[in-house]
Amino acid sequence: MKFFKIIALISVPLFFIASIVIYVSSHNAQVFNSAGIIASKEKSLILFSLFLSLFVLLPVYIMLIFFSIKYRADNKSSKYSPNFGSSRIVESVWWLIPTILIFILSIVTWQSSHDLDPYKKINSSTKPINIQVVAMDWKWLFIYPEEGIATVNAIYIPKDTPINFELTADAPMNSFWVPQLSGQIYAMPGMNTKLSIMSDKLGVYSGRSANISGEGFAGMLFDVNVVNQSQYNNWVKDTRLSSRVLNNTSYDQLAKPTENVTPFSYSFVSPELYKSILYKYNATDDNMSKAMGM
Repeated sequence: MKFFKIIALISVPLFFIASIVIYVSSHNAQVFNSAGIIASKEKSLILFSLFLSLFVLLPVYIMLIFFSIKYRADNKSSKYSPNFGSSRIVESVWWLIPTILIFILSIVTWQSSHDLDPYKKINSSTKPINIQVVAMDWKWLFIYPEEGIATVNAIYIPKDTPINFELTADAPMNSFWVPQLSGQIYAMPGMNTKLSIMSDKLGVYSGRSANISGEGFAGMLFDVNVVNQSQYNNWVKDTRLSSRVLNNTSYDQLAKPTENVTPFSYSFVSPELYKSILYKYNATDDNMSKAMGM
């Protein structure tokens, strides 16, 4: 009978953990379905932290069930020790194990904070692509400064190519997040934030706003289309045939609050548009001169 009780005690937390694993594996949990080197490292970090935390959680849940059964009121066979006050062995164990775990986590946190610094450029023999991102009400503007084109609510990038994002906002503070490619990073008015990613798998990956920014927040979705280099080159050529141009006048129209915007593109972008958006929240004479390229 005692053997079956032990099995039952161990089975309950294991069943709970197994249920979570089965649910995650059978559903599209994008954080655990990485498609880029940054997201893969972040997934490994999450799983490592989860595994490490089980050294604390599992014993706690097992002891909770064990003590509830062993020291229940109607269990007359349990030992009664009213004068028990402390145990050096027990106290050493419950202080030593968490201390060791915290020490391990501190080392991992230090290393991963430097390794996964969003401002850190990705080492690659392939020339990176720069994309300027503007969070708006309630849509995303993506400017390709080298190509002279722009898109709304859609990104196209080639596989195995580093992508260097510059991010700002022309609306309330927001957060840029592509769960399968990177962690989230904030975009704020007047601030130029940076993020580097690289995808090693072809496909279409969902991006979103990760910071509530008003009525149309739920519709601030975009797709990251990862294609091969030839497909990317063709896409750039096709985009340059678009009839839309993005200058100060058309940008003022775009900046008006709209919801659930269908993706579209611009064949031409004013070279200093991103700087003018960035500097208009710091409207000094020097900044305005920079925005105008003077």
